Amino acid sequence: MSVQAYDPLAGERTPEGPQFDVFLAGTVFLDIIFTGLPAMPAAGTEIWAEGMGSCPGGIANLAIATSRLGLRTSLAAAFGDDDYGDFCWRTLEEQESVDLSRSRRFEHWHSPVTVSMAVDRDRSMVTHGHPSPMPAAEMIGKPPRSRAVIVTLSAEEPLGKPGGACNWAELAHRDGALIFADVGWDPSGVWSRTLLDQLGVCHAFMPNATEAMAYTRTETPRDALYAIADKVPLAVVTDGANGAMAIDSDTGEEAFVPAPRVTALDPTGAGDVFGAGIVLGTLCRWPLNDRLAFAGVCAALAVQQFGGSLAAPGWGDIADWWHEVRAAADHSGAYGSSLARRYAFLDRLVPSDPVGAVRRAVATIARHADVGMPPPATGRQPDHTPPRSAGETPPPPRDDNPPPPADEDPGTPRVSAQKE
Repeated sequence: MSVQAYDPLAGERTPEGPQFDVFLAGTVFLDIIFTGLPAMPAAGTEIWAEGMGSCPGGIANLAIATSRLGLRTSLAAAFGDDDYGDFCWRTLEEQESVDLSRSRRFEHWHSPVTVSMAVDRDRSMVTHGHPSPMPAAEMIGKPPRSRAVIVTLSAEEPLGKPGGACNWAELAHRDGALIFADVGWDPSGVWSRTLLDQLGVCHAFMPNATEAMAYTRTETPRDALYAIADKVPLAVVTDGANGAMAIDSDTGEEAFVPAPRVTALDPTGAGDVFGAGIVLGTLCRWPLNDRLAFAGVCAALAVQQFGGSLAAPGWGDIADWWHEVRAAADHSGAYGSSLARRYAFLDRLVPSDPVGAVRRAVATIARHADVGMPPPATGRQPDHTPPRSAGETPPPPRDDNPPPPADEDPGTPRVSAQKE
């Protein structure tokens, strides 16, 4: 099943051009997401979630976000030989059209797993896993020719280290790829400024406001933006519900775009979705204001759904949103009119629903996706069992070691991508 019938870079492609638009490397997790929890369970208690979903997570969030936007995406990652690994590989390759030719399966190495629990528009996570059996550089070898690579800056695998061996991202850069860099949270609290020395080989840096201010030792997101713009051609700082700001030194543009007003349910993966939008807009050479606006609406659509890669929008979702905004512009007040003006550039991208446009796909290792199902009425019940009617005999107490439910065969995923 292909998600790339609509190609926003069709006008840029030539027979001698790069094989891929985006190349990535990292760790793929099996994400199990519980939604609609009234609260976190107290010690020794059990609570029911309104819904759950399962999907590839970790670096897969970014790979799926770029692929659903029509970017030809290749991913290098380790996969276990367990059923979880089968599911993640199949979902990425067959459903999401992510190339896995640089990825490998490893015997007796189990897939990393994250359980995410969403409560009151926030989430908590529990993760278990082991280091990859093979370093990324050995797994990748010579990277495929790509227009862009997306990396997370780290002290363990630094970019541009004098006298050091080139890592895979630098090899891709030497072959013409633009490096788009992000950075993770520093649990040590050191926020070493030397990490930013790696930006010398990068085209873009896209931290959030907290990270940007911490690494640059500045007091405001805008001051952090200016400090970053001295180090990299494209500086982008995201500020959650406040929006995003950027400076493109190559074009001389500076822009700030507020985020669309939405009811946020789950921020998981929103940063990856935003980054995918920036990469697409940059490769398409859109004006900076349009790039920020596009990335912002992609992230806004994602946070209205639960669960990482499950929430990444496709062009069909973007078209649906734009048609609604445009239709409501004349009778939705000043904000609606402003939104329609800000996103008028989408008319040239989605004047009508693009042929083959992908919409969000359902992915779960159970045969029945139950995100959004009502919670059980009373007592404990097996998963996916409808609430009992009054007077119905309750089920027996739960066994501490029950067999897997009949509808959770890991070898039979239910995956779908709606296309028109």
